[in-house]
Amino acid sequence: MATREVLKTPIATHQIALGIKSCDFQTVRNNEEHHTKAISSQCLIVRRGQPFTLILHFHAPIHTFLPVLKKVTLVAQTGEQPSKDNRTKVTFPISSLGDQKWWSAMVKERDAQSWTIAVTTPADAIIGYYSLLLQVSGKKKHPLGQFILLFNPWNKDDPVFLENEALREEYLLNQNGLIYLGTSDCIQTKSWDFGQFERHVIDLSLGLLSRNKQVKEWSNPMHVARVLGDLLHAFKEKCVLPIPQTQLTQEEALLTKLWGSVPILRQWLTGQGRPVYDNQAWVLAAVACTVLRCLGIPARVVTTFNSAQGTGGELLVEEYYSEEGLQNGEDKRGRIWIFQTSTECWMTRPDLPQYYGGWQILYSSLPKGGEVLDACELVPVRAVKEGMLELTPAVADLFASVNAKCVVWKCCEDGTLELTDSNTKYVGNNISTKGVGNDRCEDITQNYKYPEGSLQENEVLERVQKDTDSLSLNTVDPLYLFLEAPSYLPLRGDAKLSVTLVNPSSKEKAVQLTVGVQAVYYNGVLAAELWRKKLPLTVNVNLEVTATILLSFSNFERNPPKDTYLRLTAIATHSESSLSCFAQQDIAICGLYLTIEMPETAEQYKPLKALVSIHNTLDAPLKECLITIFGKGLIHRERTYRLSSVQPGDTLYTQFQLTPTQVGQQRFTVEMDCNMFQNLTNYKNVTVVAPELTA
Repeated sequence: MATREVLKTPIATHQIALGIKSCDFQTVRNNEEHHTKAISSQCLIVRRGQPFTLILHFHAPIHTFLPVLKKVTLVAQTGEQPSKDNRTKVTFPISSLGDQKWWSAMVKERDAQSWTIAVTTPADAIIGYYSLLLQVSGKKKHPLGQFILLFNPWNKDDPVFLENEALREEYLLNQNGLIYLGTSDCIQTKSWDFGQFERHVIDLSLGLLSRNKQVKEWSNPMHVARVLGDLLHAFKEKCVLPIPQTQLTQEEALLTKLWGSVPILRQWLTGQGRPVYDNQAWVLAAVACTVLRCLGIPARVVTTFNSAQGTGGELLVEEYYSEEGLQNGEDKRGRIWIFQTSTECWMTRPDLPQYYGGWQILYSSLPKGGEVLDACELVPVRAVKEGMLELTPAVADLFASVNAKCVVWKCCEDGTLELTDSNTKYVGNNISTKGVGNDRCEDITQNYKYPEGSLQENEVLERVQKDTDSLSLNTVDPLYLFLEAPSYLPLRGDAKLSVTLVNPSSKEKAVQLTVGVQAVYYNGVLAAELWRKKLPLTVNVNLEVTATILLSFSNFERNPPKDTYLRLTAIATHSESSLSCFAQQDIAICGLYLTIEMPETAEQYKPLKALVSIHNTLDAPLKECLITIFGKGLIHRERTYRLSSVQPGDTLYTQFQLTPTQVGQQRFTVEMDCNMFQNLTNYKNVTVVAPELTA
């Protein structure tokens, strides 16, 4: 159902006692007071539990105020089949007092030609589209117009109430988001336009919610969040495409550009728009955040680096590698993802014991029985931290995702498996989200787990792990392996890595050391084998030996696939022991230098210039260069330009003229593609101020 742009609605009525000429919904004023002016200035959009004003204009003077007032009622109805029984249809009088706990209407000002009425909705009202009608003496109802009702984080009686204004500004009103990708040692920032106030997004969001027919439950933010999580998960399963096996053409690559939630949401609902691939599936968390914020539920995107997934709640992940250090075999107990994104939303939890309100994780699992809410749960972040597995089944999965241990098995040539001495992952020790009121990456790991080694952590793990099996190693004749490598490898560049073996025993050891590099996707799935090197070493008694290796793109048999990371592994085996040592590190691939120079402040409607420079640090020219710019409130939609080639060591400068049209902080984003790489991005914020008024 599309929103109607109504300011004044003429009303034909035969009621002589109350001949209404028009109803003015005071849209501009009401939307300003209800923090919805960014959504629309034409359609009335208000938040529950907070009064809004309308003015009734009469054809003829009304002299008998109280007698007429006693006969007048308003009717508010929502849903396809409004009914008093399910609270989708309410009738309430216009009075001189009003009722702050239920639907009410109070005359604030009046004269012979008009009444100014304050309408108040309860803080637990059903959200969605409403029709407002007027009825006199219980006779025919006369439509006054339509409005949209949303959740209200400003109202202390609303379950989504968020007390701090800075938090409301960030988690409800801010459209300029940041999503964190990459590795825990090399966090990469993705600029994202949530777009919750863009045109038609509220219709798309309510259209998505309308696929759930339990309208009477739309008053409950828990129900709404779970429904949206379930539906978005279903759309993702249906609409996310497999990763292309061949390189996309530049034209096809442009169609896969992802800057914001709106095109993705529109595509999922209409079947038209930009495709999303498996390696971009993190956009599900961003789209969910957009819809929740649009409907009035505070939300944010959270990234967990080194997250254990698919463990079934078990606190152990097993990985399998060949004797040459290459990923091998199927994962029987889940997999460690380089990063995992999720959506948190804020609300109270009256259905749970005290202290479990606040941030809730929108957790989508596989459907269990076909019911709408079976595939999505709301898990309190505090429950994960405390290991309260009995609260909801999903707590076990989420607790394991940030607390599981990882062991590595060596797959021998004869088919046997040997447990290695490894310390490959520190699971869930870096959980990040965008800072409040700034662009800094905020570490919120303390929300999910107690400090490592603390008394509180030990108490939680003891309680959760009481029935967990443990694996032990025979370390009678130990050998220790340490891997040191940079957090990123420059594109087509070089990096030094070192592998150190320590022999604390009283025997000299002959060791076969194998170092390998593989390309993996963010979910830990192998993309390609790139390089490996074998080194026979001798480690003397109570000594250590270090092997230094120069790692370069020129070592690789082929280039890593797009949007992958380098997984560096080292495995050492000595002939007199069956015990192998294993170490691993994930490395990000770093692109070139793309910089933006522009003023920090600008005046509305006054053009400003942005200088974009691309410095080629490679030993080969950059050809087929495409640059795309995007900036809501600065330019109309995105624009793509073809640039000339950039020779090694050269810098290409390109200047753009922008005209700010919206006051407030705006973001200018630049993305570049060429024959050597794709998706090199940077952004710059600019504060746009209103023009000064001339005398």
